[in-house]
Amino acid sequence: MCYEVRARILVPMTSAATTAATRNQARDTTNPLPRRALDWRLRFGALSLVWGFSFLLIKVGTHGYAPFQVTFGRLLFGTVVLAAAMAVKRERLPRGARIWAHLTVAAFLLNALPFSLFAYSELTIPSTLAGICNATSPLWGMALSLVALSEDRPTRVRVAGLGLGFLGVLTVLGAWQGFSGLDARGTAMALLASLSYPIGWIYVRRTLAGTGASHLSLTGAQLLLATLQLAAITSLFTSVPAHFPLLPLLAIAALGTLGTGLALLVQYGLVAEVGPTTAQMVTYFIPVIAAAAGVAILGESLTWSTPVGAVIVLAGAGLTQVRPRENR
Repeated sequence: MCYEVRARILVPMTSAATTAATRNQARDTTNPLPRRALDWRLRFGALSLVWGFSFLLIKVGTHGYAPFQVTFGRLLFGTVVLAAAMAVKRERLPRGARIWAHLTVAAFLLNALPFSLFAYSELTIPSTLAGICNATSPLWGMALSLVALSEDRPTRVRVAGLGLGFLGVLTVLGAWQGFSGLDARGTAMALLASLSYPIGWIYVRRTLAGTGASHLSLTGAQLLLATLQLAAITSLFTSVPAHFPLLPLLAIAALGTLGTGLALLVQYGLVAEVGPTTAQMVTYFIPVIAAAAGVAILGESLTWSTPVGAVIVLAGAGLTQVRPRENR
């Protein structure tokens, strides 16, 4: 999951072109969006499930393949889905060396780096914890936007949300117990992955906003570049598997086609139909579904501090998105 930095708010998005969704909404209201065959609430629920189960799929994928291989497969399958969508809509890849240079950085910060960090983190931490760490992205985003975005002004409510959110992180990690039983390296990787998203979106806002290219075109190019990056890294640091375990391979295929490719298309459709504010609410369901899937399917243990801390994290993240009334 990625972030669009939009008018004093960090909105969870999924590609370097989500600003196109905002432009689409600003068009003449006399031309309403075509009626969708599937109600947006059902698509919202499906997106929550797909992204929530992504952490379980990562864990299963690492049971048979190296983390870089999991990430490469995820990006490859996702790119195939977007390439098919571009072929159907007769979309072309963006043009211009400048756009491709910025997309290369965006692909690393928004796809290659966080996907790889999550895959490595789940070698040593439960998928439930990885999903909760992912929910800290709005907190990191708000903190970074205060520094990097001059138009973003702090308010008491948002600062309180930031403090509350990181208190929730400490609760999840069991700080009062000295973080005993916690794999520090894996947890740090998951938190760094969640930090990479807002860093990437601040970069995207500064470099790719207003390019005129379509959402699908920029997203397809971004995933293609991330796939090429992982292809190079995977060939350098891993060897070709001697055998291909079926269940982990199916998990990677599902992670790429559903959790990356199709999810991007569904998310953009939601933003265009109901707006980014409503669409971003999917973020608050992901850790709940990730925790439930990890416990029910993988048999991961869950202490009381994990769900309590997760609720605090989500409450804090919600407060960081509150804007002054005059700016709404």
